[in-house]
Amino acid sequence: MTDTELRKEADAVLGGLVGDPAARLREDQWRAIETLVAHRRRALVVQRTGWGKSAVYFVATALLRRRGAGPTVIVSPLLALMRNQVDAAAAAGIQARTINSSNPEEWTTIESEVAEGRVDVLLVSPERLNNPEFRDNVLPKLTASTGLLVVDEAHCISDWGHDFRPDYRRLRTMLAELPPGVPVLATTATANARVTADVAEQLGTGEPALDASGSGPPESAALVLRGSLDRESLGLHVLQLPDASHRLAWLAGHLGSLPGSGIIYTLTVAAAEEVAAFLRQCGHEVLSYTGKTENAEREAAETALLANRVKALVATSALGMGFDKPDIGFVVHLGSPSSPIAYYQQVGRAGRGVDHAEVLLLPGQEDEAIWRHFASLAFPPEEQVRRTLGVLAAAEKPMSLAALEPRVELRRSRLEVMLKVLDVDGAVERVKGGWRATGRPWAYDAERYAWVERQRQAEQQAMREYAGTAGCRMEFLRNQLDDEAAAPCGRCDNCAGARFSPDVDDSLLAQARGELRRPGVRVEPRKMWPTGMPEVGTALKGRIPQESQARPGRALGRLSDIGWGNRLRPLLSAPGNDGPVPEDVVQGAVEVLADWARSPEGWAPGAPEGCERPVGVVAVESLARPQLVRSFAERIAEIGRMPLLGAVTMSDEHGVLAGPRSNGAQRLRAVHEAMGLPPELAETLARLAGPVLLVDDCTETGWTLTVAARLLRQAGAKEVLPLVLATRN
Repeated sequence: MTDTELRKEADAVLGGLVGDPAARLREDQWRAIETLVAHRRRALVVQRTGWGKSAVYFVATALLRRRGAGPTVIVSPLLALMRNQVDAAAAAGIQARTINSSNPEEWTTIESEVAEGRVDVLLVSPERLNNPEFRDNVLPKLTASTGLLVVDEAHCISDWGHDFRPDYRRLRTMLAELPPGVPVLATTATANARVTADVAEQLGTGEPALDASGSGPPESAALVLRGSLDRESLGLHVLQLPDASHRLAWLAGHLGSLPGSGIIYTLTVAAAEEVAAFLRQCGHEVLSYTGKTENAEREAAETALLANRVKALVATSALGMGFDKPDIGFVVHLGSPSSPIAYYQQVGRAGRGVDHAEVLLLPGQEDEAIWRHFASLAFPPEEQVRRTLGVLAAAEKPMSLAALEPRVELRRSRLEVMLKVLDVDGAVERVKGGWRATGRPWAYDAERYAWVERQRQAEQQAMREYAGTAGCRMEFLRNQLDDEAAAPCGRCDNCAGARFSPDVDDSLLAQARGELRRPGVRVEPRKMWPTGMPEVGTALKGRIPQESQARPGRALGRLSDIGWGNRLRPLLSAPGNDGPVPEDVVQGAVEVLADWARSPEGWAPGAPEGCERPVGVVAVESLARPQLVRSFAERIAEIGRMPLLGAVTMSDEHGVLAGPRSNGAQRLRAVHEAMGLPPELAETLARLAGPVLLVDDCTETGWTLTVAARLLRQAGAKEVLPLVLATRN
């Protein structure tokens, strides 16, 4: 078949895909398809969102399947994108299925359908690549039979990129094991020159990449097709507003005038839920969408936005890269992402199928604290890594995350990411039953990790500069992505003038202030001890007896809130910051207590799940902020006309509490060793035999409150009601 005939066939497939028989591939799309189908080569496509990357792999799939090739395997990290892709494939007569965390009950059936040749496209989440059963039993068959491998969001392969994911690094092994002549396509909208070169080298199994002219080694090198990253439909704007109340009021007042439907991004789950609730109060049809949203609710939210039944989704980066709606009319960021590359990717959801879309950034004072929090989750120091390797090496059998966690000072999510990196590096492996050390030599690449940290700092500085630049905003973003064709756009607020006033409606501002100052967050009690505590010398296991548990407690706010979080963060985040509790914070806590008393589980008369009114206040002795906690307990006792009974003591003779303890099991062990109950307090509790308020500054893992409550109840407290200023979750 000639190139002309192949292209005609490809155009016909495209027509079916988009529902327009007159549709034709662009030259760069055709070049990618020709590379995959006619030459069975590897290609990296770095093109802006909306360019048509999915059309390339669906058209290539149809052509390859007609020529007897096996199914296409698409590795994608995004559930939303997977659902979109399955629907899009059906339009072109392509049978697509997906294996991911949301459909485990279908995996066996889908694997059988693939084996029987009834599936044209299989979409797989990268996490599946590291599942022992999938890796050992399914992946080898896929590798041997696939007709085309597609790596979507390919910048995730590179730890030089903004969204590195360890599971993606397993693709390097898969690429090396593909049979000769199996084409590979990698796609991304967000890769600068360094990430592009890194990904292209991995695709080409170490060979230098070909440029678009095709020059270079003919067989093993990857073809790189990199286009202009301008987005002609987007008008970029930045609004600098005084505080969170102004930002929320501005959004409530202007949301209805923004074109079509769109996305409002926030930096945290708490902020997404707060903003969505407030906008609904103001009469706007919006839904929240976060990493904590259940799968069924996510699908319903996506469907509602696709059908324009809601004005916006208020989302975290969980929506991020993977939502395909061409007519999104606006993207608003309530808070600034830490990377201009991530920001470019998120705003790229807008304006794909419309002539104009509005993009607004509303930076917040809490942004940099949130950046610091996420930066703290980077690859751990060498000492912690070596400790983990040593524990695994000494174990007689594979260890689960739950069993490993008490032995290392790492939060479980961070521990899992570290193990995945070590797995790719060959130092550990995931097997049935957990993780084990391989015994292979491993070196801590301090230079690389330091470079990644410097890169992160540079990206944060770039976002500060983006918000304050007097130059073209689109040109700024394109320069960050090493787009050689970057030029002034003529559309952003700096090029064409501001189209949005920072003014807000006074009544909305008052409403926003009231909402953000509304105090009260439920603090759930711990009901189970962590796995593996007896093995590290702490005799706690199984379910916590009901008679030793705390009741559900309350916090004034979350440190990640855009309301109380902004007030509490300076009190609780700065090392060595201590002093009397501010009066406005006390009054907020009093409001929390009043609402709590009237709740179904409170102590007001008639509360169906309630308890007796507290008979006294007990503080948790603080080593970091003794004045703050003591004065907080004193003021609550004074206002509530209750005695201050004393404090649960902390003894840190051996330094077990030194430093942060984000790992729950390690925190529990440290607190269990350090905490005690003075005899006079125990005697008082035995006499009173009523509920007590347990006062502390903040809670993260919940184990300080749990151990303190256990001691108080064993001493005779009828109930323990935790009250803290903030939760870090």
